[in-house]
Amino acid sequence: MKNNDWKDRLNVVYSTNPDYQYESINEEEAETLPKNQQKLRVSMEKKGRGGKTVTLVRGFIGTEDDLKELGKLLKTKCGVGGSAKDDEIIIQGDFKQRIIDLLKAEGYTQTK
Repeated sequence: MKNNDWKDRLNVVYSTNPDYQYESINEEEAETLPKNQQKLRVSMEKKGRGGKTVTLVRGFIGTEDDLKELGKLLKTKCGVGGSAKDDEIIIQGDFKQRIIDLLKAEGYTQTK
């Protein structure tokens, strides 16, 4: 069989053509920008979260690993939980000003 990984064709039911090439979407991750060029935006959100307040960090341009590393740093410094996915970091609780201060201390100068 030609390099047809089953994970790449999850949305295809079946093909009877033995020479059929499954189309796969190969998205390349963006290269991580230097810290001083990242334009991060910190905001608060309550909507759609069961009344719980979360702090969102948006605007990160880079690899998923770097995003998770930054999210882990912020969660550790704030002492709370959260997640880092879909190009945003979610921190549980109202930590907007503290996160802005932490990001500026880490070298993310264009943070608002």
